Amino acid sequence: MVFKACDEDHKGYLSREDFKVAVVMLFGYKPSKIEVDSVMSSINPNTSGILLEEFLNIVRKKKEAQRYRNEIRHIFTAFDTYYRGFLTLEDFKKAFRQVAPKLPERTVLEVFREVDRDSDGHVSFRDFEYAMNYGQKEA
Repeated sequence: MVFKACDEDHKGYLSREDFKVAVVMLFGYKPSKIEVDSVMSSINPNTSGILLEEFLNIVRKKKEAQRYRNEIRHIFTAFDTYYRGFLTLEDFKKAFRQVAPKLPERTVLEVFREVDRDSDGHVSFRDFEYAMNYGQKEA
């Protein structure tokens, strides 16, 4: 539906501008120039734009990434019981006592120090997300 709506001239593909409109319609934000450049450079050079099948693959990947980010946000929020927007060492200890009670406190401290990238004593959502994504890439 979105593909058809954005392919106003019924060309059978989405131009660069059409793609931007489709992203706004589906995800509620205007994609950056870098994101659009990346998508446009990945399409078949023999076509004038993004074909339906390519568009569906792009959207599927974006939805999966969005779903994973929402899961990370949910986990972070579960640890952030005081809704401060960051986690302290005490928050980490409490969470690890619940999910891995036999894990040595020293290990929890090491994990906290690793995740607290700027060593300010707080793990922001950005720090937490980075750690979770790093773990995914390693797996």
